[in-house]
Amino acid sequence: MPSYLEKRSIRYCFFGLIGVTVVLLGILAFYNWVLSIVGLLLFGLPFYFLFKLDLEQRKETEEYITTLSYRVKKVGEEALMEMPIGIMLINDDYYIEWTNPFMASCFDEDTLVGRSLYDVGDSLIPIIKREVETETITLNERKFRVVHKPEERLLYFFDVTEQIEIEKLYEDERTVIAIIFLDNYDDLTQGMDDQTRSSLNNLVTSILNKWAMENGVFLKRVSSERFIAIFNEHILAQFEKSKFTILDFVRETTSKQNVPLTLSIGVGSGVPALPELGILAQSSLDLALGRGGDQVAIKQPNGKVKFFGGKTNPVEKRTRVRARVISHALKELVSESDKVIVMGHKRPDMDAIGSSIGIQKVAEMNHRDGFIVINQDELDNSVQRLMNEIKKNEAFYSRFITPEQALEMATDDTLLVVVDTHKPSMVIEDRLLAKIENVVVIDHHRRGEDFIHNPLLVYMEPYASSTAELVTELLEYQPKNQKIDMLEATALLAGIIVDTKSFTLRTGARTFDAASYLRGQGADTVLVQRFLKEDVDTFIKRAKIIETVSFYREGLAIAKGREDEVYDQVLIAQAADTLLAMDGVTASFVISYRADQMIGVSARSLGDINVQVIMETLEGGGHLTNAATQLQNLSIEDVELKLKEAIDEYLEGRKQE
Repeated sequence: MPSYLEKRSIRYCFFGLIGVTVVLLGILAFYNWVLSIVGLLLFGLPFYFLFKLDLEQRKETEEYITTLSYRVKKVGEEALMEMPIGIMLINDDYYIEWTNPFMASCFDEDTLVGRSLYDVGDSLIPIIKREVETETITLNERKFRVVHKPEERLLYFFDVTEQIEIEKLYEDERTVIAIIFLDNYDDLTQGMDDQTRSSLNNLVTSILNKWAMENGVFLKRVSSERFIAIFNEHILAQFEKSKFTILDFVRETTSKQNVPLTLSIGVGSGVPALPELGILAQSSLDLALGRGGDQVAIKQPNGKVKFFGGKTNPVEKRTRVRARVISHALKELVSESDKVIVMGHKRPDMDAIGSSIGIQKVAEMNHRDGFIVINQDELDNSVQRLMNEIKKNEAFYSRFITPEQALEMATDDTLLVVVDTHKPSMVIEDRLLAKIENVVVIDHHRRGEDFIHNPLLVYMEPYASSTAELVTELLEYQPKNQKIDMLEATALLAGIIVDTKSFTLRTGARTFDAASYLRGQGADTVLVQRFLKEDVDTFIKRAKIIETVSFYREGLAIAKGREDEVYDQVLIAQAADTLLAMDGVTASFVISYRADQMIGVSARSLGDINVQVIMETLEGGGHLTNAATQLQNLSIEDVELKLKEAIDEYLEGRKQE
């Protein structure tokens, strides 16, 4: 039986034949009308049957279209009612006007019509209000990708629970590489006999092997002080949740054996390539060690770093040998340069200025011109007093230059030494970092994720009291062709005194050694006190900040400056120091506006509270007992709220540990 298309083709052929026949009969009638009539009669019968066939075809076509329309409608109804896709119509008051059966079955109910979205799924309300096109939400313990059609007030729900579970499984199973380093292993074992060293090795190895077995970690010792650990993201999440308690366990267990050993762990995660994971792990370990050790650093591909541990004050572990090696390396770099430019952080304090003067002296001792970059508009009162004293010596004062002068005189052979900071965002002139390739970093702060790119030499010792102390040690191993004069020694001693709060905080044996050396070089302690004096207005201003003090949690004091007044960063820090000296205060926090319209937060503690961890939560940093941060586009009340949240998070973490 011919198909519909075949019949239609036949019909078109007949119509064509009829057309030709009519033309021929018309021509024939012109010559012989009798034959024309006979021909017309002969072709009339086929024409009749053809007409009848056309009617049948039209009828079949109508029946086909009707059937197809019904089938399409039927499929649409079945898709609407039976396919595993949720459909929901709502009104302007967020009430459900209609849903398909699948949507109701997701809630184990017969119907949702008439129910409010606030009762059924309040997470849908923000999507509708913000007119979000698509978003994934959780409803009745299942994950749905919601597609929103605002004009029709229509919501489509695609169940993606299994897809998300598979994605999570993939994320959890991704490989993580960690490098575990025994921080002070060499120092501890240097004087040990073989039996004691073997006993310590067995103790540490057994602790780490047990930890690895319990947590499903592959652990391999690759040297006397280094282990490689391989696990997955799920196990890493468990470690993060427990705050890496292995750090505390190793420290406490070894302390009982009178060998206080600590761990540093660098973790690489978040990328599939094993070589890249290894690079991230090593970079993380460098960060952990640069911050003083006894902590975990997890560096992610986006550049963000998570830190755990670091709750104890770093023990002084640097040696005279390291100071001598660094001093010799610095001497070589200075000798190979045409000049030395020294730069500290913005709004430099006594430590930054004192250490800058010390490095400028290193340049002179190696017969190179040294220049110190300062901004005269950003000097606090104590530094300004020092500069006034320096102005009396014209040759010495000529070594202080502006950032613009430094940019003009910098060449390809110039050496840039950055002191008292390692963050590009905090230096006085970041354009110098871009122009000068040869950079040296000398700092005593714990290393953060923001670090100067590719320096030639890094001398970072978070165990030191100040950068001035580090620079003083470097000076001791420089050529003795020039003597340090009184004012230079006094500036370095002032930097140490300021950062140690007159030798009361972060003071080690090496600190007193450096101070003794400077005193022997003629440092004037009376002159230091003159530099550090404050005027009455500053004292009153600080007292007004302290007057606002309130206690949040036991022993945690918070003071705030006025919203309509700006305060010098040094004054904010001094207020925090003053609060810490009060009875019953274990940690102090001072919040106020600075001259640059940012809000500064200075934090101090006696050691029981790690203010560095709290400040890092607010994008700051520092030391266990001395830290700070700067925030912008917030009010003082907003910053206070964030600070309290950070304190709560820190204290909760300590409880879990």
